[in-house]
Amino acid sequence: MQGRDWFVNDDGQYQICKSARIWDLLKEDYRLYRFLTEVEDVLNEAGEASSCLPKIRMLVRKLIVNSYWVRSQYLKPCPKTGTSVLLLYDELGFPLTVQTVTFAPGTISTIHNHGTWGIVAVLKGQEKNTFWQRTHSLESQNKIEPTGEITLSPGDIVSFTPDAIHRVHAVGDEPTVTFNIYGETNPEERFAFDPVSHTAKKF
Repeated sequence: MQGRDWFVNDDGQYQICKSARIWDLLKEDYRLYRFLTEVEDVLNEAGEASSCLPKIRMLVRKLIVNSYWVRSQYLKPCPKTGTSVLLLYDELGFPLTVQTVTFAPGTISTIHNHGTWGIVAVLKGQEKNTFWQRTHSLESQNKIEPTGEITLSPGDIVSFTPDAIHRVHAVGDEPTVTFNIYGETNPEERFAFDPVSHTAKKF
């Protein structure tokens, strides 16, 4: 499942990055607990979490390549909301969110940031990510404008800085399934944006 690696910054600027080769990542018995330990080690050794994104993207790809269990852990999309979330690890005091998310075809998320760094790997289906940036206009500090979009397919991985703003649209005829890992969210910095009224409310 070789794919592309993407990086999106706080200004909605995105770029493709060098991706680790699958054959360099193959390893026997590489399980979720090893992945979590290695991610913690990377974060503990770094001063700024966002600077670790290339290493954590590599670890995510390593996990996806080697763990059939992770690739198979997801729920059917909820008929009412079009989405379902399966938390893969939950421990009191553990600062990371690790989950799979399923979107029914055609489902569109709000325009939002995450208030922390995040990495999303597509396991099945396709999703279109549209990115925005704040314009810092005099009329509203929450006015945003689109900066572009990319469509992610199985094997593609995208990483976000804490204030990167995006919207997800599940495209195609089958549900989209993603593996997601996020840092510790600052609830005061996580917002859903309205591009018409130029407002933002806490997510």
